[in-house]
Amino acid sequence: MTGWRLRAASAAAAVLLDRLVGDPPDRLHPVAWFGRAMTRRERRAWSDHRMGGVRHLGAGVLVATVPVALTRAGARRMGGTAADGAVAVSVAAATLGARSLDRRAAEVGEALARGRIDEARRSLPALVGRDPAGLDEAEIARAVVESVAENTVDAVVAPLLWAALGGPVGAAAYRAVNTLDAMVGYRDDRYHRFGWASARADDVANFVPARVGAVVVALCSPSRALDVGRAVRRQAPGHPSPNAGVIEAAFAAALGLRLGGTNRYGEVVEHRAQLGDGRVAAAADIDRARRLARRVTAVAAVALAAPFLWELSRSPRTGRASRGAR
Repeated sequence: MTGWRLRAASAAAAVLLDRLVGDPPDRLHPVAWFGRAMTRRERRAWSDHRMGGVRHLGAGVLVATVPVALTRAGARRMGGTAADGAVAVSVAAATLGARSLDRRAAEVGEALARGRIDEARRSLPALVGRDPAGLDEAEIARAVVESVAENTVDAVVAPLLWAALGGPVGAAAYRAVNTLDAMVGYRDDRYHRFGWASARADDVANFVPARVGAVVVALCSPSRALDVGRAVRRQAPGHPSPNAGVIEAAFAAALGLRLGGTNRYGEVVEHRAQLGDGRVAAAADIDRARRLARRVTAVAAVALAAPFLWELSRSPRTGRASRGAR
């Protein structure tokens, strides 16, 4: 059995593990540990120039990948292939966030459905960085749909592809880059230079996954596949992110919505280009976006598992067993 098929199958198995178990509490979550470690390092090593940010990025990747590589090497020595596979699935699952993304989006959607807009505003920061104060139902719904779209790449498609490409070390490296972008990849006075390397690394790491995600969205919405393609081609370039615009445009077209607009992040106001040509998002569209994200996750997992299952079905042992049964 070739290595890339095993890596892809391990990534697919991680989707099932994430769906069944979900994220552990923050005090036990490796990504939360990583975030705290990098926050401490930033306090010691912050500097207002790009090279400081490059060193911070390099340190973060090492912090995330070296323990994984050592754990995997130990598992191979002590438990062989089965233990190595368990490490691969566990690490990949730790880098995923499909279940937690779905749960947090559902919390906001349920609050809006019950008319509890203040509760929805309180829940919104778990999904987006924009200021929730003063947002009405339509703006909250738009924020959630955009977050579900973007995180379908960040928390599902990208970690799966990196796990399939580089195994647990690849998945851990991706999660380090993506987490650092979320921590320091801003354009404000403090992080404009220090966060530059993390932001650019995240753009590179998500370039292919975002486009793969858009293709899967089109496959999951065949009646709107042409609309998805047009939105990605014509409207996504107007988004400030080279990757978030792609997947948000795909979701907007697939759901028949119009995303984009004015976002406020504290004192910073950003005006986003229109994505999609449909109607304004409403509370009910949160559940529609969640269902689309779940379909994308399922299709990605099946696509990753398929080569392994195909080769397994054609293995000599399986063939002999089938002939004997006849």
